[in-house]
Amino acid sequence: MKKAQVVFIPFPGVSHLVSTLEFAKLLINRDNRLHITVLIIKFPHTTETDIYTKSLPFSNSLNVINLPECSLPPNSNPGSAMTALLEAQKPNVKQAVSNLTTGEGQHGHLAAFVVDMFCTTMTDVAKEFSVPTLVFFTSSVAFLGLSLHLHTIRERDNVDSTQLLQLTELAVPSFANLVPTKSLPSSVVLKKWESFMMAYWNGLKNADGIIVNSFEELESHAVDSFVSDPGLAGITLYPVGPILNLEHKTKDMDESHDIIKWLDVQPPSSVVFLCFGSKGTFDEDQIKEIAFAIENSGVRFIWSLRKPPLKDRTVEIGRVVGWAPQVQILAHPAIGGFVSHCGWNSTLESIYFGVPIATWPIFAEQQINAFELVCELKMSVEIALDYNVDFGGEPNYFITADKIEKGIKSVLDKDGEVRKKVKMMSENSRKTLLEGGSSYTYLGRLIDYIVNQTSN
Repeated sequence: MKKAQVVFIPFPGVSHLVSTLEFAKLLINRDNRLHITVLIIKFPHTTETDIYTKSLPFSNSLNVINLPECSLPPNSNPGSAMTALLEAQKPNVKQAVSNLTTGEGQHGHLAAFVVDMFCTTMTDVAKEFSVPTLVFFTSSVAFLGLSLHLHTIRERDNVDSTQLLQLTELAVPSFANLVPTKSLPSSVVLKKWESFMMAYWNGLKNADGIIVNSFEELESHAVDSFVSDPGLAGITLYPVGPILNLEHKTKDMDESHDIIKWLDVQPPSSVVFLCFGSKGTFDEDQIKEIAFAIENSGVRFIWSLRKPPLKDRTVEIGRVVGWAPQVQILAHPAIGGFVSHCGWNSTLESIYFGVPIATWPIFAEQQINAFELVCELKMSVEIALDYNVDFGGEPNYFITADKIEKGIKSVLDKDGEVRKKVKMMSENSRKTLLEGGSSYTYLGRLIDYIVNQTSN
């Protein structure tokens, strides 16, 4: 049987890399006609990607190639640095793919590139090999629709980042509600990001298809907009999620074991879990405010704090830990709510395990995710919707203890509508990947598309 060779190019950030590698596993487990080669780009002087690539089940259907490291230009902003890194890697990608195609008998016929949403510039290389480029989008369908709409109004109506800020709300096809401009990512409204964002959006529009880590039952309005809206109708969408890494190996077995043991003796749905992602840190005043809120609420809690814990006066009813095994915690029946930064992977995990979120976004597209969860899907409660810390900068405002406490109590409400909706969506998120489910069907269509490239 002739295999179809697919080249994956993930973005080096861990949250992107993890879901891309999970997606690669999903593809080869579903269809043995596929062979996947993942080309790993590393940020200079980091080793964090190694942890994830080493845990992959290497087989004759999946292999990983680490590309040579490139240095970044000094003192450039993140957008320029990323652009420079990808440009510098193009010759290495070309070389690696040439090597694969010369050994074609071994791995099959080159069928397609699957590139991360931030790596769309690699379409240039795919064109040289005359194969289609599919984009792997690690965020929501609604956010994809927003990104494409922002490109359209920039091109068609000449609305630049400065003019965007003068509006209070925006009508976006992938959202049923008007989107407040305060919830837009800072990269969209800051002048210094404009050229990077335009190139990135353009890359999305030029892709041969966009694979999204989401599912139709969760985002039915957004998925429909790709059929009903003339600006989006030309784009082939494959919502194949939720793609989750549920077997994540823990860094610290002892601490992890300790946390789970403590959870085992708590009542069902009684504990709130506070965790703000790998980059979610707060200054001392904000940390104190969170501590006051937890203490005043009197609820049981686990708080993953990226700085040394405060003197813990609440040790009987809660735990302050440096690092937390998020998947294991969310899966535990004692967890009743999740105070989260609304990163998309964390959002999908909490939905999968049926745990409602209290939203506290920090950066990137997390504000849009929070808005979607609270206002569009009515599946989360709000602590904040537009709290924002720009890259390395200061937060745009301070959140008081009473607001945090209200969010914590609200997310633990056992009879609330939010909890019912999340439980129902949890069932959908499991069914959609099984035969007959929408994500299963979309994945089948995607595989047919890839395999058909080899017979053309």
